[in-house]
Amino acid sequence: MSFGKTLTLSTGAKIPQIGLGTWLSKPNEVERAVEHAIRVGYRHIDCAYVYDNQDEVGRALKKVIPSVVKREELFITSKLWNTSHRPDQVEKELDETLKQLQLDYLDLYLVHWPVAFPPGLNKGFEPEDPNRPGWVILDTETSLVDTWKAVIALLNTGKVKAIGVSNFTIDHIKGIAEATGVWPAVNQIEAHPLLLQDDLVQFSKEHNIHLTAYSPLGNNMAGEKRLTEYPEVIEIAKKLNATPAQVLIAWGVKRGYSVIPKSVTPERIESNFKQVELSDEDFEKLTELGRKHPRRYNVKTTYGILWDINIFNDPAEQVATNKVKIA
Repeated sequence: MSFGKTLTLSTGAKIPQIGLGTWLSKPNEVERAVEHAIRVGYRHIDCAYVYDNQDEVGRALKKVIPSVVKREELFITSKLWNTSHRPDQVEKELDETLKQLQLDYLDLYLVHWPVAFPPGLNKGFEPEDPNRPGWVILDTETSLVDTWKAVIALLNTGKVKAIGVSNFTIDHIKGIAEATGVWPAVNQIEAHPLLLQDDLVQFSKEHNIHLTAYSPLGNNMAGEKRLTEYPEVIEIAKKLNATPAQVLIAWGVKRGYSVIPKSVTPERIESNFKQVELSDEDFEKLTELGRKHPRRYNVKTTYGILWDINIFNDPAEQVATNKVKIA
């Protein structure tokens, strides 16, 4: 089973180190996945408004609270979507999230991306620009500081226990913290052996910001080779009598992250929760992959409806003509 380890946030709250991710989970699968995960011991569930499946998560939670677990034993995260970055939209979306999840409060609420879209266009989560088909409409007026101030105000409502960000860089975090005096408790980032982000890891330690790793197994949104298929990962898995996924989760754990692998398959949900421990030598071998072949999978200029904005300064974002508006 999981080692049952929790990590302490700057707020004093404890976040279970292994959680269940629900991104890219198909409809009708999530309810079963969340219920099964909690029944086999998971206590950390990661959600988001944009995943469009929180109502299913809510139905699953209804089935297990309080018969299997007390609400206060769970750690539930959700995220504010880009169409609700304007300050007057922030609490409205939180209320909708709580309604979908059938909860009174969230343990953690994150600003999902450092990018705003205009609200109220009734064009879905990524409103397409009629003048530029295939590209999203950006709201270039609303700043991160504007949104962060509205998120800070949520702490006084009792509806969120802690606040944080997701997909933010050092500059984004510095910008909102210096303007408001409030540092995020968490930054949820894409993190796996191909994406080391040593400077962000060091910065987060210095400022007591906990890092949660999404896509800890990589992903193949752009048809790339999966990390679980790398020979180095398979070799370590064989040696430890573990799955490649267990090895990659162990790498994230040893790095100090909380890790939220996504699965809807009962067997994988269980095996991802069975932790193995990496030796320093094997950890180093995996880390070396990121030094040789650095790769970020989740770059919004490369798949789906495209975002014309440079978020991470990734090589694939150099085509973008907009920058993140921090203040």
